[in-house]
Amino acid sequence: MVSPGKHAVLLLDQAGWHLSGAVKVPTNITLLPLPPRCPALNVMENIWQFMRDNWLSNRVFRHYEDIFDHCCHAWNKLISQPWRIMSIGLRKWAHGY
Repeated sequence: MVSPGKHAVLLLDQAGWHLSGAVKVPTNITLLPLPPRCPALNVMENIWQFMRDNWLSNRVFRHYEDIFDHCCHAWNKLISQPWRIMSIGLRKWAHGY
């Protein structure tokens, strides 16, 4: 939700469902798609890579619930460490603008 009288710009990748004409975007929100094939600009890609590298890779899962449990554990571990999210997502070059 964007406060009345304010405008937001939402960065997103070019996944089909993000750019679908079926998405109803409020007039006070502008969608700004990132260029294609540039995961370095998409902070969430860096978050997923960190989670895979540290908590989800090199595992054998027995069944779907096992996968689900590991993913939930990794996500909960990540969100309990906001400083880590900030360090992964920080773009020093972006602070000059």
